[in-house]
Amino acid sequence: MSTLTPGTASCAGPFSDQEMDAWRGLLVAYAQITQALDAQMHAEHGLSVSAYEVLMFLGDCPEHRMRMAEIAQRVLLSRSGLTRLVDRLVELGYVTRCAAESDGRGFYAQLTELGTEKLEAARQTHRDGVRRFFLDHLNVTDQIAMGDIWKRFLQSTKP
Repeated sequence: MSTLTPGTASCAGPFSDQEMDAWRGLLVAYAQITQALDAQMHAEHGLSVSAYEVLMFLGDCPEHRMRMAEIAQRVLLSRSGLTRLVDRLVELGYVTRCAAESDGRGFYAQLTELGTEKLEAARQTHRDGVRRFFLDHLNVTDQIAMGDIWKRFLQSTKP
């Protein structure tokens, strides 16, 4: 199996109809699903999807903390956007910041008890939204196929 790496293409010409449908479909579906999830999370928990994701990543880590650089790699925000988001989560009492003990240069974000409570309250809403706005539109065969496609895609784009 050949893999594509960034900067290579299987065809240099214009996009075919199916290529354009696949690309635009991904963009539109992502935008619509994210907007719907964001509205639901704001309405029910006062959190953006990005804020929920930060809490989720922290909640799923040992000691409920991660380096800011690691969080930045996982969320779809710029470093400055992540910094502002974490600042807001700190103000709300959901996260604290602490210096890395090993090297003093890096910072950790750590989930607080209040943040853990907020995460648990929002987790089911997020799951329900993902199912309602995305998974319920796919049958099991579609879900398996999409999962396989994304695994293959992600493996082919690893540095």
